[in-house]
Amino acid sequence: MPDQVGHDSLIFSGTTALAGMTAFSLNELMTQYLFNPPAVPSLPIRGQAERFPINRIFCVGRNYHAHAVEMGRPVDKSVEQAFYFTKSPQTLVESGVDHVAVVAYPPRTSNYHFEMELVLAIGKAGFRVSEANAHELVYGYAAGLDMTRRDLQLVARDKGRPWDTGKDIEQGSVCSEIVPMPGVVIERGAIALEVNGATQQSSDVNKLIWNIREIIADLSTYYHLQPGDLIYTGTPEGVGAVVTGDKISGRVEGVAEVALMIGAAE
Repeated sequence: MPDQVGHDSLIFSGTTALAGMTAFSLNELMTQYLFNPPAVPSLPIRGQAERFPINRIFCVGRNYHAHAVEMGRPVDKSVEQAFYFTKSPQTLVESGVDHVAVVAYPPRTSNYHFEMELVLAIGKAGFRVSEANAHELVYGYAAGLDMTRRDLQLVARDKGRPWDTGKDIEQGSVCSEIVPMPGVVIERGAIALEVNGATQQSSDVNKLIWNIREIIADLSTYYHLQPGDLIYTGTPEGVGAVVTGDKISGRVEGVAEVALMIGAAE
């Protein structure tokens, strides 16, 4: 009888715990959608079987002085704040040395530009993070391309409109694998890009106007940063147009490389 009571108690407690533990997950599993929701965008992680799920993509605008000048909008850090725009996670395209991505030349543009960038991957939640503690949110880094409909972006900029159609482009956020570097703050390293073998961009991450610590601290005053957030940290000078058939290769020293082929327009 004691054994039976113990067994019944175990069944009761186990069932109760299971019910409490799975109430939310069962509800999620039983949710019926009108159509299948899209898969979670993700990137490979170097040396790991797990993939890095992407939550949001933030981008820092005009974060290299020479690029700001070539865009006709110099930056005076003493009186200006960093500014940001976002790109949909669904625009993500995986790329790398052994994986040349191919994307179609996008519609509604005749001036499709490359922008080579160091990409920061957030691995820990944070809100109103100090610069001194910003490194705690760093999971790792990647190399990325912020592909841009420059003609549409400039029209929007000059009219004071959002940049969505110029920046948030389908297949417009190219990114390498994530390289784990927990707690590491990259302060220097060559960043370069070639088109069809000819160098177009060549600079160093140490020329960022707002550095990694400053970006994390400032962005976390606007948003509760979350694991899975990506931050494209800005592009150096030398941006330019590409056309169908062009091959782009780029890299950030000590991080990773990207490779992209521009396909025909749809």
